[in-house]
Amino acid sequence: MPRRKPQPRNTRRGASNANRDEAGFGDALTRRESGPGGYSDEDYVVRTIPGSRATKTYRCPGCDHDIRPGVPHLVTWPAEYGGADDRRHWHTGCWSGRSTRGLTRRWS
Repeated sequence: MPRRKPQPRNTRRGASNANRDEAGFGDALTRRESGPGGYSDEDYVVRTIPGSRATKTYRCPGCDHDIRPGVPHLVTWPAEYGGADDRRHWHTGCWSGRSTRGLTRRWS
């Protein structure tokens, strides 16, 4: 029976994956785009949420319909001053069409 090549220490099954989310996953799915108003001076951070990680129901500000658990969507927030309270969950199609229509709901 052929022998396997020994794996490097940091890729073994029992190795710690503490920095795994910080290093590659979060940055790979995050980008900057213009905001919902379509203004180029207002940048938003946009993160793609795959359906397998969507576990709660959210309300899309573009169409005012529910985003159900298991549906892939986007999370956006202002790049300059955005925090956890400024995040909004959008349908992918609603975010793509944000320049042709306005928001259906405003938050104070």
